[in-house]
Amino acid sequence: MSQKILDSLQEISAKCIGNRENVTLDSVSIDSRSLQNGPHTVFFALVGAHIDAHIYINDLIASGVQNFVVTHIPDGCKDKANFYVVENTLVALQQFAANFRSLFDFPIIGLTGSNGKTIVKEWLNFLLSPDYNVIRSPKSYNSQIGVPLSVIAINEKHNLGIFEAGISTSSEMDKLEEIIKPTIGILTNIGTAHDEGFASVEEKITEKFKLFERAKVLIYHKNKSIDARINSGTKAFSWSFNDKSASVFVSKKNIEDKTVLNIQFGQENFEIKIPFQDAASIENAISCLMVLLYFKYDEKTIQNRMELLYPVEMRLKVKNGINNCSIIDDSYSSDFQSLKIALDFLESQKQYKKKTVILSDIFQSGLPNEELYTKVSQLIVSNKIDRVIGIGETISAFKNKFDNCIVFKNTAAFVADFENLDFGNETILIKGARSFQFEEIVYLLEEKTHETVLEINLNAISYNLNFFKAKCKPNVKIMVMVKAFGYGNGGLEIAKLLEYHKIDYLGVAFADEGISLKNGGIQVPIMVLNPENTSFSAIIQHQLEPEIYCLKGLYAFLKIAKQKNLEHFPIHIKFDTGMHRLGFEENTIEELIAALKGNTNVKITSILSHMATSDDLEHMGFAHSQIALFEKLSSKLMFELQIKPLRHILNTSGISNFPDSQYDMVRLGIGLYGVSNDVEEQKQLKNVGTLKSVISQIRMIAAGESVGYGRRFIAEKPTKIATIPIGYADGISRGWGNGLGFVMIKNSKAYIIGSICMDMLMVDVTGIECKEGDSILIFGENPTVYFIAEKLNTIPYEILTSVSQRVKRVFYRE
Repeated sequence: MSQKILDSLQEISAKCIGNRENVTLDSVSIDSRSLQNGPHTVFFALVGAHIDAHIYINDLIASGVQNFVVTHIPDGCKDKANFYVVENTLVALQQFAANFRSLFDFPIIGLTGSNGKTIVKEWLNFLLSPDYNVIRSPKSYNSQIGVPLSVIAINEKHNLGIFEAGISTSSEMDKLEEIIKPTIGILTNIGTAHDEGFASVEEKITEKFKLFERAKVLIYHKNKSIDARINSGTKAFSWSFNDKSASVFVSKKNIEDKTVLNIQFGQENFEIKIPFQDAASIENAISCLMVLLYFKYDEKTIQNRMELLYPVEMRLKVKNGINNCSIIDDSYSSDFQSLKIALDFLESQKQYKKKTVILSDIFQSGLPNEELYTKVSQLIVSNKIDRVIGIGETISAFKNKFDNCIVFKNTAAFVADFENLDFGNETILIKGARSFQFEEIVYLLEEKTHETVLEINLNAISYNLNFFKAKCKPNVKIMVMVKAFGYGNGGLEIAKLLEYHKIDYLGVAFADEGISLKNGGIQVPIMVLNPENTSFSAIIQHQLEPEIYCLKGLYAFLKIAKQKNLEHFPIHIKFDTGMHRLGFEENTIEELIAALKGNTNVKITSILSHMATSDDLEHMGFAHSQIALFEKLSSKLMFELQIKPLRHILNTSGISNFPDSQYDMVRLGIGLYGVSNDVEEQKQLKNVGTLKSVISQIRMIAAGESVGYGRRFIAEKPTKIATIPIGYADGISRGWGNGLGFVMIKNSKAYIIGSICMDMLMVDVTGIECKEGDSILIFGENPTVYFIAEKLNTIPYEILTSVSQRVKRVFYRE
């Protein structure tokens, strides 16, 4: 690598002055402030409109830099270093990068367009990195300076490049084309960005097209203007929503929060799902799809990977942290080049002398791990980092390369030990690959400015769990439902407590909830009650256990199980015994048996059903009919398949009301969180969640004045009003306003007046001694969620699950 840098440097048109014997170069710099500058750096002294880097050369020599590309040698420096004197240092940098690029021969994807370049680049990196060692532009390095710096990061281990090219005026793209030399071109959306730099849209398109002069193929949204510009040596690979002469014809439809794309490509016709519905994301995703098709990926791989696309965070963020810390959030990428950039940013944004880096395993460096982590160590030393926290198995293996370093195998281990890590009065760079989910670390370290919190009493959860355990017969297992973010209380934290209490199963509604728990380190078996067919691969990958409730789903899962050569993978069969929501009906049992008989790819771990009226003793007869039908259908399935799985039909209310039908397992849900449909039982449970906020402002209004939208409250007398920073966006029903509902302040009821706003509500505190900043209680011991639900003519489930995730959760033990 160092020889390639030296060879490329010697190829630029320069007058060489100095002793260049035994020169070793391993990095290129244009930033005099970078702490990464050193004896093996070649520094290009760029001259801009407002600054000339030549003035810093004396200081750089003093810091150890020995090699410079300059337009002139500053006074007093001639005999102190090696100089490459050129007419223009920017042109020299571009020439150097072009020389360097020519030393490598592998596919290079070049992207240009007005919008979407960075997103397409990051998505392509995600989609292709399982199969290629990718080098890509870090962040949005797509300018006349950024492109050379991006390309210079190539090393011998890379076998695919993805580089952006951005221009703001004419006569720029030909320089970038010479540097990137793309073999595959992608033209993203052409919009109005940088229009002011061109005489017309036609001129802008003409300039952008220069990037593709030597490309073997061009991927683009088909239109006649683009068709006419493609030269004879470039293959046109187009897509369209309305022109069937395009290489790929796409149609689309929305399903919930996703888009289903139907793809017609030659003789192939298949569908993919992407987790976006906006037009820009759909176009960007199709650009990525086209690359996968060009690379001849199979349909299943395309479907699986495209569905996992994610929003791209393109900025380094500075945030206020806990304990007087400053947080630099770069929690979605981890590669060597972006680490160098982030460390420079850390130095420029540090608010405290002490510097900590939280770093995951680094991917796609193209370097052997020994060499990579040696280089990372050198970066850490040069940037004067006080503490390194490494997360990942690979970086853990190289712990000895770092001073003052502690390591964790995964993010869950870091989170578990968080209280012992002593963060305070420091600047913290959080730098991790997306798969490590470092957003959890950011959340822990970030200062929470929202003054509304939901306090979760873990002792109460333990108590309620034991209360229902005592109602179960010996050897009856317990599945606890932690779906819907633990009924609004927090999923992972509660799951960890339940695992500590050695419950037998966790239940979630959807695969992503289970994946989140697995990624958080949960080892207890997790059953997914409402799995979508499209989530089956992810369920298998994360060792979740799906509920199968229809023949279509069964056949889909059996197909995947066979393709993956699974052996006895656990599944759960659900019968519909009267709820009429999900489940196999009695008339499908013969086909169900036929499909499962002799199949060794799956194993029926349990058979279940769901009761519609377990909480309503007026429908006792219907409940017993459900239990009887469940007994009939489950017994038949067990007999025909000669199996003895767990059986379960009872939910929280059923545990108490139908003790003789507990079978092998029960499913505990809302009861764990301190809510029962039985008045007497409710008295025996402990409250789990307490929603609190504070008084933001207090004011006096005169008689006749109004409060809130629509003037729905008119004061009849002088009234003292307090504003509370919580509203319907936080989960407070608008129906709870206008005098029906209240909050507790100083053990007094303060009734909500006027309409509840999105982020605020107002209460009448006339006669209550209170001040701004005082704590208030929205629900908990009084009023209870049971009380609020009754007044709103709904159920406690809705009150709990409506609490927005923007409300901070605080878990505590008494």
